[in-house]
Amino acid sequence: MYSGSCLCGTVKFTITTKISDIVFCHCSLCRKAQGSAFATNGNVEAKYFKFISGEDNLTIYPYSEHQTKLFCKTCGSPILSKNTQTPDTVRVRVGTIESDINETPEAHIFVASKANWDEITDSLPQYTAYKE
Repeated sequence: MYSGSCLCGTVKFTITTKISDIVFCHCSLCRKAQGSAFATNGNVEAKYFKFISGEDNLTIYPYSEHQTKLFCKTCGSPILSKNTQTPDTVRVRVGTIESDINETPEAHIFVASKANWDEITDSLPQYTAYKE
């Protein structure tokens, strides 16, 4: 089981399954949302993701026609995104998880739009768009 929270601790959640498809996303939108060179995201089956507290303190950003991003209203921490095309899965910002994580990142995605000041130095596969 994994536990996580936002920066201020208002939003708390648990995950009771493995985290799959962990990737470092270098797209310009993730960089802006994260305020960093990339965002680290992983998929979780929605039925195994539960808010413990603070769900009413989330704000929703309609990112696209099918995708929304959820942030803490108080501290701005990005928590997860949901996609209506994959309603049984949520995409969690792995940095919000406080527990040690057993799974490891699998790839870098959208490296064609990575920040020019960022250098990828590990041996993970790199994809110009989504992981193929």
